Amino acid sequence: MLRTTSRTRSKTKLLALAVLPAVVVPVLAGCSDPGASASNGSGAQTTAARNGVVYNTSPEQNRIRAEKDAAAAAKVPQLIGKDGKLTVATTAGSIPLSFHATDDKTPIGVETDIAQLVADKLGLELDLQVTSWENWPLKTQSGDVEAVFSNVGINKDRVKLFDFSSYRAAFMGFEAKKSSNYNIKGADDISGLKVSVGSGTNQEKILLAWNKELEARGKAPATLQYYSSEADTILALSSGRTDLNIGPYPSTTYRENTRDDLKVVGKVNAGWPSETLVAATTLKGNGLAPAITDALNSAIKDGSYAEVLNRWGLSEEAVPESKTITEANFAATKAATKASAQAGTKS
Repeated sequence: MLRTTSRTRSKTKLLALAVLPAVVVPVLAGCSDPGASASNGSGAQTTAARNGVVYNTSPEQNRIRAEKDAAAAAKVPQLIGKDGKLTVATTAGSIPLSFHATDDKTPIGVETDIAQLVADKLGLELDLQVTSWENWPLKTQSGDVEAVFSNVGINKDRVKLFDFSSYRAAFMGFEAKKSSNYNIKGADDISGLKVSVGSGTNQEKILLAWNKELEARGKAPATLQYYSSEADTILALSSGRTDLNIGPYPSTTYRENTRDDLKVVGKVNAGWPSETLVAATTLKGNGLAPAITDALNSAIKDGSYAEVLNRWGLSEEAVPESKTITEANFAATKAATKASAQAGTKS
């Protein structure tokens, strides 16, 4: 994985608390997450998909750039902005969200592109750092990174530790072999099936809740399976060792449009049974979230945000505006979050 040197800061080390409930199912093949290696390994520079998108997977991205927004830049806390960099963590594990280019070291994808827009708007140099999914909370709390752009969904546990700037609808997709007849809408539809899922993710929380519901009604729960990488997960699915995989909806639709053997068989909001959004994640109370929110809204206004989403085939997940969401306003903004999330409900 690509690593860049972290800046030294005299920030107080915070106690690392659990962001999500502990795993309570057997781990069959290690713990996986959306941040494992997802290089396509083919050496191809572009992939033409059935949805009409041509994905550039080379290190030469020619990213869409944005002009500095002076008002947003002025909101950056001095301690964060004094070195002229915005240090961003991403997990580089799922096409087209964040993944390694064909050189197997350069992080690319819609998440890195949006991070670039934010850095541009704030007048800062983007300093990308690849980390594992389970490590981004610690790195953010310790000050090693200042923001996380990696398909992080807002939930009631995370707002206790982090502040958020929303920027995309948050959905999970169920995928299966094309020959299957699954239609996943709720707990009953996964009863007795083998389902692969990333550890410590919102999708795992959904499956654990559905299993609890099934067991309460005397029905067989799903068997949750964990793999060490996305490549291993998809191999297990395509070979029949698992019946379903649940992952970020953009990644499941990418595979549906670029492979001949898989299809999407269900879609659920990542905040089930409520609604949620994908958001830039920053340390609670450090003052950076409002600046990022303004930067995102500036990018939405000038069209660069829409260009990035269109480039990666994710226009349907666009939100009309970014909002700063904290523990203090989390409950009060649920209705607004639901409205924004529904902007991406088209399948």
